[in-house]
Amino acid sequence: YLPAEMPVLKSLGVADSKVPRAGTLPLRSSRNPFEEVPGLEEDEIGELGTLPNGTTCRRRATLEKLAGLAPFRLGWAPGRRAGSPGDGQPRSFLGRVLAPGIRRSSADFGLLARLQGTRAPGDEEAAGDTAGRLAFLKLGRGSKPRRASLAERVVPAGEAAPEPPPKLPEPPKVKEPLSVLEILSLIQQRELARADEHILELEAEELASSGGGAPGPPKAEGAGGGRRARDVALLYEALQRELWALVRETLAGPGPGAGAGAGAVAQLGQVLVQEEAADGRRGPGAARRLRARWAEAVARAARERLEAAAPGAPGGLAVQLEALRARLLEDMGAVRGRLAPAYPTGLGAFGVYLRGYHGALAEWLGVAARRRLPLADRYALLHWHNQVYPREVLGLVDMIALENGELGPLLPPGTLRSLEDECVTDVKAQTRAALLRVLQEDEELWGGTEDTHSSLAQDVCELLEEHTERAPRIGQEFGERMAYCCLGGLAEFLQSFQQRVERFHENPAVRELPPEIYISRTIYLVNCGPPLRALAERLARVGPPESEPAREAAASALDRVTRLCHRVLADLLFQELQPHFNKLMRRKWLNSTEALDSIVGTLGAQALALRRMQDEPYQALVAELHRRALVEYVRPLLRGRLRCRSARTRSRMAGRLREDAAQLQRLFRRLESQATWLDALVPHLAEVLQLEDTPSIQVEVGVLVRDYPDIRRKHVAALLDIRGLRNTAARHEILAVARDLELSEGAALCPPRDRAFFADIPVPRPPFCLGLPLLLGRLPLSRLARPGLACLPRPRPRPPSRPRAQC
Repeated sequence: YLPAEMPVLKSLGVADSKVPRAGTLPLRSSRNPFEEVPGLEEDEIGELGTLPNGTTCRRRATLEKLAGLAPFRLGWAPGRRAGSPGDGQPRSFLGRVLAPGIRRSSADFGLLARLQGTRAPGDEEAAGDTAGRLAFLKLGRGSKPRRASLAERVVPAGEAAPEPPPKLPEPPKVKEPLSVLEILSLIQQRELARADEHILELEAEELASSGGGAPGPPKAEGAGGGRRARDVALLYEALQRELWALVRETLAGPGPGAGAGAGAVAQLGQVLVQEEAADGRRGPGAARRLRARWAEAVARAARERLEAAAPGAPGGLAVQLEALRARLLEDMGAVRGRLAPAYPTGLGAFGVYLRGYHGALAEWLGVAARRRLPLADRYALLHWHNQVYPREVLGLVDMIALENGELGPLLPPGTLRSLEDECVTDVKAQTRAALLRVLQEDEELWGGTEDTHSSLAQDVCELLEEHTERAPRIGQEFGERMAYCCLGGLAEFLQSFQQRVERFHENPAVRELPPEIYISRTIYLVNCGPPLRALAERLARVGPPESEPAREAAASALDRVTRLCHRVLADLLFQELQPHFNKLMRRKWLNSTEALDSIVGTLGAQALALRRMQDEPYQALVAELHRRALVEYVRPLLRGRLRCRSARTRSRMAGRLREDAAQLQRLFRRLESQATWLDALVPHLAEVLQLEDTPSIQVEVGVLVRDYPDIRRKHVAALLDIRGLRNTAARHEILAVARDLELSEGAALCPPRDRAFFADIPVPRPPFCLGLPLLLGRLPLSRLARPGLACLPRPRPRPPSRPRAQC
């Protein structure tokens, strides 16, 4: 700094004493740094020094002033590319000073800080005065005259201009490498592909400077790694942070059609492709494996998305699983429609995202399965695992990938088996306790006098069907196990139900109930059978083969209940009909239909109450009533209340039997009886009574034995006694037919209970052997008592109250 009153030395070529010689230029009156210095000798130019790029300082400009004017960049030049003198990026001061191809590390930028702000205040004032004088002089000189071009001076006017010489090809421009801070700036601006290219170049330079060989993973600070190796490691860390942040952001980003998101994903995919190619050059021991880390980042992002979707909703596990399903559908739709097409094809982006979500979901479900879950949550978890996820989520995926087993199971087979076992155990305990509770509550209503409507069968079916309908939707094997479990519980329940029904009907206090209430209770118990029987049959069909014994036990219990209730109802009905049946097969019966009309009227009236019974037990009860009615009709006939002494009487009796049979047949047909095998019984008996010739009687007896296997020869003998057949030879011939048929068809084989008829009719007492010679009357009583003559019954006095009718 010079005082204002001191003279300014304009002509001296001496440097400023405060500044070293190498950093100064001769002072002149003009402060324009780009003005040529006349009279400067070559040795003085040499003394000024040479810049590092080989150029000399021929202009009046110091390094301080140039650094002060443009410390980082010069102006933009359009059309130039970034990273090189013509790449569209402004050249920095160090780039103009240093030789091309030399990369600036993060330590080089300290020079710029030291070169900033060293201009003196006097220089700034002088520069302002000079700029003002130059502008004022331009106003006085006016516009600059146009000079002739070189072509006008060389070629005279009127002549054709020669062709310009061909342009020589420009030498290739050297790409200027970026500094570490510039690469970091590219990463922060999400220009990830360019940043990765420069990182790979920096890594190659570090490899070349270290003496060759494949680059290894980044070393620690104290392991001898150089500055450039640490720069590469830090840049890779920053790059991966941006890459994995981009993975998270794109999953939660805008929907399809977002261009910025698609471009960022494309850059991510390009980085993965570049790094995979670089791993091939690095070798297996030095590979950075960014593609594997990308898959891990996708899995982490998927885990975060799923945990955020189901953080523990108060509605239970079913609500959480529904939230997971919605999140999976949303995210996989975004991956398929927006993210996967933006990645390069070779990366298989959709499969990576699918495996990431599949693994994250497997972790979530595994944690949920290890908790102590209630039965409803276990059902929901198994159903979601086996049905919802494969059908609604994996349905978006190519089935070839699933068949190849790329995904694997969500839960291990052992975990699934454990969940199923817990479900079966809980269902077995809960259903049996609930069934016994329902039965106890229902039994308390049976003995009441009020006509209450309960629904035992419906409650039982609902309790069991809740499990038997859900389990097959989870899996076929699980459905079979659940059906077997429920069938066993149902069989135990029905056995207990049978015992309580028997105890109910054996209770004397029940007999004191009004008949209408008692019949209504009995019909209600019978109506429990069909739905429970159908449930047992359905469970047996669904269950495994070993469920057949349980089905038979359930059916046996229901059959016993049905037969007991049918017998009770039939006994009540025939107690009322018994006085009318006692009037049959008497002499008045031959001439009057009053007794049978009463029987038919009572049966028809009682059938209206029986209509409340369900179809299956109703038809069984009507068939039993049909059989019981004919048994009570035939019983007095075979007891011999009425004996025929003439053909006319036999004809009248046979005709009356046919009329009664037709009337009974019409009644039970109206009642929808299915026991049609009983329709021909009474007409066959009428034919045996009416026929005269022995062969015809033998034929009818054979038909009776064939159609009603429980008939015995004693029944046929009683029938022959009623028709008055006394011929011993004819009786033996007819009875021989019955004996032969019994032996041929096997008398030991009893007919089924619903086809038994004559077994319920007591066998009549043995008849007299009327065809014996009269000499037997002369035999002593001791000889008549021999076993061979046992057909002669001992004489018994006849009751005087019931004289046998003689015709």
